[in-house]
Amino acid sequence: MSEIFGINPIQGGAAALLTLVVLFILTGRLVPRSVLKDTQADRDYWRAAHGEEVKARQAERELTNELLEVAHTADQVLTSLPRAPSTREVTVDHGVDQGPQ
Repeated sequence: MSEIFGINPIQGGAAALLTLVVLFILTGRLVPRSVLKDTQADRDYWRAAHGEEVKARQAERELTNELLEVAHTADQVLTSLPRAPSTREVTVDHGVDQGPQ
């Protein structure tokens, strides 16, 4: 068996095995099952949340493309309309009595 943390467990016996277990705990390689389950649950939650975010962004992209197409069509319609002569001034009457002029 190869060395782990510079210790050969076959030559060290029980003391080496205990030292390895303590080192694994201190370095985070050996954790309680509850911590493992919590970590896996968090990972699964965030993975699902990411999937929902990807779907929402795709729907937003599709909606934006539709809106851009509508805007492009409206622009084409408005630019194809005949324009009023630019020498004529257009005024708007708001129903306010101006009195005699």
